[in-house]
Amino acid sequence: MSRNVKELEEKTGYQFHDRDLLKHAMTHSSYVNEKHLKKHDCNERLEFLGDAVLELVSSEYLFFENQTMPEGELTKLRASMVCEKALAFCARDLELGSFLLLGKGEDATGGRKRDSITSDALEALIGAIYLDGGFANAKEFILQHILNDLEGKRLFFDSKTILQEIVQGNLETGVSYHLIKEEGPDHNKAFHVEVRIGEDSYGTGIGRTKKAAEQDAAYQAILRLREGKA
Repeated sequence: MSRNVKELEEKTGYQFHDRDLLKHAMTHSSYVNEKHLKKHDCNERLEFLGDAVLELVSSEYLFFENQTMPEGELTKLRASMVCEKALAFCARDLELGSFLLLGKGEDATGGRKRDSITSDALEALIGAIYLDGGFANAKEFILQHILNDLEGKRLFFDSKTILQEIVQGNLETGVSYHLIKEEGPDHNKAFHVEVRIGEDSYGTGIGRTKKAAEQDAAYQAILRLREGKA
């Protein structure tokens, strides 16, 4: 692991009895393939288990937090809370990518920052905590690191939709996104995107993809609108 196991324990707030489980949760299939290990040595089985635990905890949370919401809306809300983007956002808070065991090729092409890899690792981490410390500890981790500040998280990873709703509801002009520049090698590019409402610039975002940069730009625009600086 590229960073210390103990450091990851401190970030998660959970101390493992069996640290091999934590290492297993951080082991990507590309590392297993490169080292010629057994297929089940990667974190995919733990991810499967963690996904089930996460679904139960998030369902229970929503059931009690939204006592009159119908089943269909609960299902949609749960899906948005535990989607790949949302989990990757939580994984970034924990700096999970820097603890992953990756193959050299995957590492070189930016795997530590790839949403699909970090979100899967987060679910594997939940599975590992569940096996090591039981349901109560896994639930506490989920409540603390995934189901906290849901409004703020949605604002970030769904900011384009939210900005569009704000503009449609309050302003007559439309929203547009403009690529200002891109820099870096192909495997590690950074895109800079400006968001405009009408002809006016409302913010600039940076991301590893154009879509991510647009989301960041929209997020900056929402903050500016909410602060009344626009």
